Amino acid sequence: QVRLVESGGGSVQAGGSLRLSCTATTFNNALCMGWFRQAPGKEREAVAAIYTGLGARYYADSVKGRFAISQDNAENKNTVSLQMNSLKPEDTAMYYCAADPRLDERLCSQLNAGYMDFWGKGTLVTISS
Repeated sequence: QVRLVESGGGSVQAGGSLRLSCTATTFNNALCMGWFRQAPGKEREAVAAIYTGLGARYYADSVKGRFAISQDNAENKNTVSLQMNSLKPEDTAMYYCAADPRLDERLCSQLNAGYMDFWGKGTLVTISS
């Protein structure tokens, strides 16, 4: 079992920045961890993911150049952060951290929510125009 603890989120104006963090309670040398989001009335969509074993990073086209995912494996913890810059009203959504230790790099890179077995409770991000 992997339990995910999220932090961050909140409300900012368009053009602002926010940072989300997610810590997995189980430490793995190689773990696919990512962020997905769901806006009201819309389907869940991928944002970014990182394969912690290699530090390989993957982004949805809608956030490339604006968002950056990073990892911190200090103290036997898997912590992933999502730095979100140049935020737009259309980034407003509930953001969910997800992880799965079974995925290899190839599957992690596909940013497929259906592959992820473990999910956080979500944190709300609201961007005002």
